[in-house]
Amino acid sequence: MNNCTGQGTKIVFYQDSKFIVYPSVYEPAEDTFLIADNLDATAGERVLELGTGCGILAILAAKAGANVVATDVNPVALECARANACQNAVDDRIDFRLGDLFDPVGNERFDVIIFNPPYLPVEPREKLNEPLELAWDGGRDGRRVINHFLSGLPTHLRPRGRAFFVQSSLSNLAKTFQFLEANGFEFKTLKKRLFFEEIFLFLCLKR
Repeated sequence: MNNCTGQGTKIVFYQDSKFIVYPSVYEPAEDTFLIADNLDATAGERVLELGTGCGILAILAAKAGANVVATDVNPVALECARANACQNAVDDRIDFRLGDLFDPVGNERFDVIIFNPPYLPVEPREKLNEPLELAWDGGRDGRRVINHFLSGLPTHLRPRGRAFFVQSSLSNLAKTFQFLEANGFEFKTLKKRLFFEEIFLFLCLKR
């Protein structure tokens, strides 16, 4: 048995697929499924998923016939995602790379970019210093990771490329709107109401 499995390992189902989630790996939740329900990737496209976690979104893109690069800063997440890709028979269509955001892909460009970023505002005194915390810690204003992601998005999308990412209503949506408009993106949003926030899915097209 893989030493990451056992106590604390969870099973998640989406449509007709099953995914294992190791301890210290983000468990797919409403934000993940909001992207999954609206993900548009087609055969032959080149797809990048940042922060792949257990790999569910990368695997869905690969099942659609896309060629996928999936990154994560958490090596346990990549191990978990590889196991799920094998279980779903798409491991030959996904290239897993360890690293932060766009660092593992250099200057490569993609038809589709997917990201479920850490977007919750977290005060320094609230930090737990645990690996899983990286999955939701967006810094004091919730924008630390989103700003970094947005700065690299235009140069890593091909012309007419598409991006799918989520953000909380707690992390200044107006700044994201302004950035996308200033950088030549057409976009729309879908939202889902949760306990104390709304989650917005951005569906973006690079002009």
